[in-house]
Amino acid sequence: MLRATFLHLPGVGPATELALWRDGVLDWSDLARRADALGGGAAHRERIRRALSASERALQEQDAAWFGHRLPDAEHWRLFSEFRERTGYLDIETTGLSPYAGMVTVVTVHGGGATRTFVAGEDLEELPAYLRKFPVLVTFNGRQFDVPFLEATFPALEAPPVHIDLRFVFYRLGLAGGLKRIEEQLGLGDRTGVEGIRGLDAVRLWREYRAGNPGSLDRLVRYNRADTVNLEPLLVRATTDLEQRLFGDRLPARP
Repeated sequence: MLRATFLHLPGVGPATELALWRDGVLDWSDLARRADALGGGAAHRERIRRALSASERALQEQDAAWFGHRLPDAEHWRLFSEFRERTGYLDIETTGLSPYAGMVTVVTVHGGGATRTFVAGEDLEELPAYLRKFPVLVTFNGRQFDVPFLEATFPALEAPPVHIDLRFVFYRLGLAGGLKRIEEQLGLGDRTGVEGIRGLDAVRLWREYRAGNPGSLDRLVRYNRADTVNLEPLLVRATTDLEQRLFGDRLPARP
């Protein structure tokens, strides 16, 4: 999908991108050969060609930030297929709904062939350095909840430059509601051993752990890890559906 994307190019918006696809301009190499399809003068066509060359270079160098800074936030999902191996899925648990009236208790990061959980009072301070491994971040409602909480907890945190928030991706596909509701609607995700646990239970489990019940932390960690690991199949489904809806059968086959 990324090579079929033109929105990061100077002067190209959604309507122009769609017109290019309909005209058979399906990827960067097509546009490089047919820059005249954009209209404008010779100077504009040269700017497009330079931007296309820079795009190829950024992709070859796996520079997700280059694309993240140029694409609208709502289109960051288009980077997934090219940066899948460097994508990190994240979910946090807290003691409240506001970063100024609660604390982060447990955080799981899934990606790069591993799933790691950080716990307050044990190793949570290692999270910012660990997150730097992933230029692409995937959350559910993370733009409004997870990232603000983490930024309040770690003022020097450098969040990944690309952020795919599945809450808004699925809303675009006509699916609203919480993470678990969408999992149930799509029949995706595994919650074996943590069935029925919800967000308020996570607060209770943390309090029980702090009161001296280590088994409560184990349940909380398993719940948090399920929330995190389940984001991966959901993202695969969402990007597949969006590609089909947006591009249809015109999308070139992936190598």
